Amino acid sequence: MNSLLSPAQGPVSRLRFLSLVPIGVHQWFLLLFLFGTVAQAQWQTTTYALKGGFNAIYLHGDASYTTPDTLFAAGDALKILEVWRWNRNPTQVQFTSDPLIPTPGTPEWSTWYRGNPGATSLTALTGQQAYLIKCTGAAADTYSVQIKHRPQPPESTWVRNGANLLGFPTFKNGANHPLMSAYFATFPAAITANTKIYKYEGGDLGATNPLQVFSPTFEQLDRNQAYWFNAEVVGSFYAPIEIAPTVPGGLEFGRTRSIIAVRLRNRTSAPVTMTMSLVNSAAAPAGQTGVTGPVPLTRRVFNTGIGEYEEIAITGAFNQVIGPQSSLELEFGIDRGAMNGGSSAFYASLLSFRDSGNLLEVFLPVSAQPASLAGLWVGDVSVNQVTSTVAGSPGATTLRPFPLRYLLHIDDGGTARLLSQVFIGVLEAAPNGFGVCTLETALKDDSKASATRLVAAHMPLDLALAPTTGGVALGSTAEWTIAMPFDDKVNPFVHQYHPDHNNKNARLQPVGNKVESHTVTRKVSFEFLGPTPPGSSGWGTTVLGGTYSETVTGLHKQPLSSAGVFTFRRVNDLGGITLTP
Repeated sequence: MNSLLSPAQGPVSRLRFLSLVPIGVHQWFLLLFLFGTVAQAQWQTTTYALKGGFNAIYLHGDASYTTPDTLFAAGDALKILEVWRWNRNPTQVQFTSDPLIPTPGTPEWSTWYRGNPGATSLTALTGQQAYLIKCTGAAADTYSVQIKHRPQPPESTWVRNGANLLGFPTFKNGANHPLMSAYFATFPAAITANTKIYKYEGGDLGATNPLQVFSPTFEQLDRNQAYWFNAEVVGSFYAPIEIAPTVPGGLEFGRTRSIIAVRLRNRTSAPVTMTMSLVNSAAAPAGQTGVTGPVPLTRRVFNTGIGEYEEIAITGAFNQVIGPQSSLELEFGIDRGAMNGGSSAFYASLLSFRDSGNLLEVFLPVSAQPASLAGLWVGDVSVNQVTSTVAGSPGATTLRPFPLRYLLHIDDGGTARLLSQVFIGVLEAAPNGFGVCTLETALKDDSKASATRLVAAHMPLDLALAPTTGGVALGSTAEWTIAMPFDDKVNPFVHQYHPDHNNKNARLQPVGNKVESHTVTRKVSFEFLGPTPPGSSGWGTTVLGGTYSETVTGLHKQPLSSAGVFTFRRVNDLGGITLTP
């Protein structure tokens, strides 16, 4: 295998900006994709047996909640000198019979060096990735290193005519992992005679490290190790039984989901019995959202006697037979009534999948929060009526609806705030979690490129207003008073460079309200519909709507009123908000 490379960082993208343009259905899917992932997680600790010199490990979950300096700061982890993450690249080079020392600075590798931040390009350990780890000492020296991570659904990408450094979710039965020949029986290209496979044995890189595997028939496939393959194939094989949840991150119920399906595909030519069981999450690392308790997960089973689905609590292991070369779907639900914590409580577990052939074990993350309206909502108002109390002006339906955009955040305590702008990204305050803030200065400087800004352009700047009366709930009405002072730069009467509209007299002395400009006040009201409208999906959980009204004073000697309808759609369920830097 010739030189091993170091990945260059991708181009920095600009801050994503969304303003007043009405959002279509496809854009809502984009928003949910961008903002739907929260910093809450379930946790698992894996112990890696390392040797002095170079080792190759596979990380089945994400450990990017902290830096390698912190992750490897105690115990045997202090023996780690370097970490190299292999980045999948379709143009990497072929094996050679004489492996060379990896060299940094090219796209296939990101590197971390202890005590040398200037040469470090690897700042976090991401999941479903292979890593080279160099430890102090010789191959005879052994170390035990634990890495706490957020388990992720399995994945794998094989590239043609190149080196693939891969790991697999195999099952350890006692002291043994399955043989390569059994595990790859449904994907024989991985171990054919013309395929070279290498594994790391510790010690310096050279003729015996990595060591070629000449007999896959007798070689165990360790789930904690990564192996070099140069199979002449393009594919996505990771296990003989594929496990794919309909939600990419796993069984993430959040505050609103009620059912998530998991598709099981048996690639083998024999029936397979899958055993599934719930596993408790490990405790969250310092600075991360704590785990309140295990998820009260249920499975949906069709009762032919009554012709309906039943929700059966998962209290122990249960089995499911999958026919040869066939697929089926399992549906899982959640008993939110058993979640007794407050609105900010977070429940997390792992759902283990193990096959009867003792080939694989996959851990799907499971998480949920109590039902709540907490989070960020983006609303579209369609104003279709304008009225006035001016004599002879009874009001009329508008020729065409006028759109308004509103940003609404509801915190974990139930306080609803109308915002003039909001930022979604990594926060500057420790522990630098992903969150919501109203000022750009509250974002972490080196993460602003991946943050997003949403703006309600018709609102005064930098506002976060709680209701003057009422609150946000189905069947209730909430009212806000939006004031634009006479000397505010967004006041429609004010013009900085016009002598009749700069709030100054002929001697350039400041003048008060109602001289050159007037304070404008908008009283807006949202009456939230209670019953679910026909054909609506997600009403009361991801969608809110109802009747909108607004009265403006200060623009005319008589109040001006308008009305219409509104719809709020939930962007995320982040109940925390940073209102100051």
